[in-house]
Amino acid sequence: MRWQWSLFETLSPWEILEIMKLRQAVFVVEQACAYQDADDLDPLSWHLTGWEEDSKGKRLVAYLRVVFPGRKFDEPSIGRVITPLALRGRGLGSALIHEAIERIPSLFQKESIRISAQQRLEPFYAAFGFETVSTPYDEDGIPHVEMLRMPQNDS
Repeated sequence: MRWQWSLFETLSPWEILEIMKLRQAVFVVEQACAYQDADDLDPLSWHLTGWEEDSKGKRLVAYLRVVFPGRKFDEPSIGRVITPLALRGRGLGSALIHEAIERIPSLFQKESIRISAQQRLEPFYAAFGFETVSTPYDEDGIPHVEMLRMPQNDS
C-alpha cells in the first residue's frame, strides 16, 4: 500500500472522485444513512489515502481526513475513517489510524486529537490511546461518542 497525505487543493479530480465514491458507498449506502457527506470541512482538512495497485490499476483501499484545529473541534480531529467492505479484516483500518497518529504531531505541535466515533468502535479507537470524553449522542441516526487522544511522549 502507498500512503498519500494531501491538502484538498492538491488532490486530483480523479482522487477526489474516488474518495467521494468510497465515502458514499460506506457512509450513505452501506450504513443506510441519508446525510450530506461532502461538506465544507473537506477543504479545511488533510486527506490520508491508502492506494493499492494491481493489474486493474490504482484503487483506494483506506481513507480518512484530519480537520484543522478550530474548525470542527479545538483540536485536530480525525473523521470519515473508512475501508471498503470487501477489504475489511486485513488490518487496513488499524494501519490507517496508526499512519494518521504518526503524521499529525508534525503538523499540529503535539496537540491532542479528537474523534467523533461511532459508539460501537470505542474499543477499536481505545487501542490507539483514545479515551471517551462524552456521553453517547445521536449523529445521523447512529450512536456516537467523542474520544480524545492526549499528546504522547513517543510521537
